[in-house]
Amino acid sequence: MSIKYSVRHAIHHEDSKNYDTEKLRSSYLIETLFEPDTINAVYTLYDRLIVGGIHPKSKALKLEAFDTLKAENFLDRREIGIINVASPTKVTVDGTDYEVGTKEALYIGMGAKDVTFHPATTGEARLYFNSAPAHASYPTRKVSLDEAETVELGSLEESNHRVIRKVLVNSVVKTCQLQMGVTELKAGSVWNTMPAHTHDRRMEAYFYFELPEDSAVCHFMGPANETRHIWMKNHQAVISPPWSIHSGAGTSNYTFIWGMAGENLDYGDMDKVAPTDLK
Repeated sequence: MSIKYSVRHAIHHEDSKNYDTEKLRSSYLIETLFEPDTINAVYTLYDRLIVGGIHPKSKALKLEAFDTLKAENFLDRREIGIINVASPTKVTVDGTDYEVGTKEALYIGMGAKDVTFHPATTGEARLYFNSAPAHASYPTRKVSLDEAETVELGSLEESNHRVIRKVLVNSVVKTCQLQMGVTELKAGSVWNTMPAHTHDRRMEAYFYFELPEDSAVCHFMGPANETRHIWMKNHQAVISPPWSIHSGAGTSNYTFIWGMAGENLDYGDMDKVAPTDLK
């Protein structure tokens, strides 16, 4: 079996505020996502979202169910969104091949039986994924960068000039509850998701990549009136509970993937917090 998994339980914010650095990191940070010829998955008790990384290096990897799912196939009761964060590669879904380029996305709906990830012909394949429970079966679809809903926000003067590409949102592809996108910061900009916000109707996960090896991102979380931070490196992810803000600042510009699951598919459903109100 090529899939490795762990489980993260939901945590109340009153408990979380007492955590030291080690406890904070072990509860929310996902340090290792990519291991050669392995699918790594973290099953969270926040809206049952699974966060994972796929690294087929010398052999193809099949998406298999693990014990916690209590299902014959991984997608028997789930949908999955996959974003390629490395070299172009191929994904086979029930006998159909999908060529997925760098930063392109693939949505696979509930009910797919045989999902296989192939090594890249040139370079290495690394695919980041989020998976959420599903109530209906929607067609598998690849989403290119040209098909994404693209928004440019911020400015260099505010250190947050960025391009947001919404690849798996309801204005682009039909999903049950999963939403994902890619945000790229321009050179000279380091802040993401500022002003910060929360959304009690949904949880979120962030995955940071294209970050130089000698750089780091300081990811901010917690209630707006009592924030905490986690220092993160390239190819690491962080779980953001519904009660938590999710924002970051890096020692360099970088790219990150945001993924959400929860009660609704309204991208704009958020409760903003002014920078002057953060504590």
